[in-house]
Amino acid sequence: MPGTIGTFVGVFIYLPMQLLEPLYYLFFVALLFVLGIWLCGKTASELGVHDHSAIVWDEIVGYLLTMTAAPSGWEWILLGFILFRLFDICKPWPIRRLDKGLKSGFGIMIDDVLAAGYGLLVMHSIAYLLIT
Repeated sequence: MPGTIGTFVGVFIYLPMQLLEPLYYLFFVALLFVLGIWLCGKTASELGVHDHSAIVWDEIVGYLLTMTAAPSGWEWILLGFILFRLFDICKPWPIRRLDKGLKSGFGIMIDDVLAAGYGLLVMHSIAYLLIT
């Protein structure tokens, strides 16, 4: 449940961000990713648990990445939410392997970035089929 709530927080961060030019949007997401490597690693170290459920920065960044250049509208915001959570929970190859193998701030962040990549690909494929 914390991951879903973290993703929900990502929706509210996305709302003003969707107005940014794509290059600025990606720059901001990249900054959040780099900051997340440090924050998640430090938090996991202090909690003594790798990828503790209280760490949701990775879900926020993952959702924002999923929404890169998304079509506008609430249906796309909801679809991005569902797709990101689906891939984050199911962890298709190679996500599960990396999630289990990398025990660092980078490891915490990278599985959500890959889940976001799957979500981004599926969402843009759907958009292409529906809009063209």
